Amino acid sequence: MGARETALGALIACRKEEAWSNGILKTYIQRDRLDRRDAALASRLCYGVLQNRLLLDFYLQQLLTGKLKDLHPGLRDILHLGLYQLYKMDKIPDAAVVNESVSLAKKYFPRQKNGPGLVNAVLRAAVRAGDTLQQPKSYVERYSHPQALVDLLKDYVGKQRLEPMLRANNEIVPTVIQVNTLRTDADSLLLQLEQEGVTVEKHGWMPDCLVLTGTGDLERLESFQRGLFYVQDCAAKLSVLCAQLPENANILDCCAAPGGKSFAAAIAMGGTGTITSCDIHSHKATLIEKGACRLGIENLTALVQDASVFVPEWEQKMDAVIADVPCSGYGIIRKKPDIRYKDPASMEELPVLQKKILSNQARYVKPGGVLLYSTCTLLYRENEAVVEAFIKEHPDFALEPLPLPGVFPENTSGMLALVPGEYDTDGFFISRLRRKL
Repeated sequence: MGARETALGALIACRKEEAWSNGILKTYIQRDRLDRRDAALASRLCYGVLQNRLLLDFYLQQLLTGKLKDLHPGLRDILHLGLYQLYKMDKIPDAAVVNESVSLAKKYFPRQKNGPGLVNAVLRAAVRAGDTLQQPKSYVERYSHPQALVDLLKDYVGKQRLEPMLRANNEIVPTVIQVNTLRTDADSLLLQLEQEGVTVEKHGWMPDCLVLTGTGDLERLESFQRGLFYVQDCAAKLSVLCAQLPENANILDCCAAPGGKSFAAAIAMGGTGTITSCDIHSHKATLIEKGACRLGIENLTALVQDASVFVPEWEQKMDAVIADVPCSGYGIIRKKPDIRYKDPASMEELPVLQKKILSNQARYVKPGGVLLYSTCTLLYRENEAVVEAFIKEHPDFALEPLPLPGVFPENTSGMLALVPGEYDTDGFFISRLRRKL
């Protein structure tokens, strides 16, 4: 089974089963036993189509003789794959794109009347049209973000930052990893990764951080299996560093899966102290436990625990609590492109849960301790509004300036919103609160 077939299967699963692309794609790549090269191509195709679906539909409508709504969904997926290769990739011959797409139609939709013929005709027309097709004028079609989402994001980031952010959401995202300095150092890991055939460079401003391309399935790498690194965006790592965790601290990570912030905390403390990593789902707690074991982190305990439910024995026992709460995820659209197509109305009640979690987690912080609130979204109602409401209800907590790397302006507010396209990170919100003595 080849990369295009794997990508098609993932796209169909995303559409029919409402599966998340990152999870289903990983499963399908392993199921189909793709080598590194084909795994990278399947990922590029799947994410590329999801990132550009509305744009590809805009092109399709110009190439079809009938109406887009009458097109069989599976054939539409195949045509999306073909158009993406023709218009967004430059190393695949046009004839190969057409032939492979027709083969997919013959294999998966043989009962669709003239399905393979339609795929052949449309893609050949696309080849002939080249760059003469009409180009979209609206952000909705140009960057494949539904209008309701464009409006929401504009309200938060402003008109000037909107288009660069939308553009960044559609770029190919490199894999960012954090060095496990409990076992190695950045220079040694860089050398080993190069020997494993990975293209790697040091990150521009985050210490002990490497940027990888051409990885394929990371879990096959010897360096991964030896626990020399873990995958984590710089925004998430920065949030933990902003807590300035002291050695031998007692840390609670209340919404920890898949464990990156807990791992960052353990490494920041040099393996000292204790870390309690919680998730509401048992399989995710197991995932955290396995990750800690792979990395050689021995001071972490993974528990199944609802972050909104009070645990009396933890009251005022924690030097720091990390509350990276469930959110709409609009800051990680570049990694989970299908998020953009979810109905925003289904997420309007999230601030209720976020406030409940933050208030509950505050009960665990010692006097003088730190409460870190973060999300991977870009909406005021889930970020600043939650923190502001919390401070009004909890006068024993106060915001503190964030200690940031030199590439950032000085922070005095205690809150920071990272916007895609500005610091080469995911979209992220970070705030730091101190419990008064």
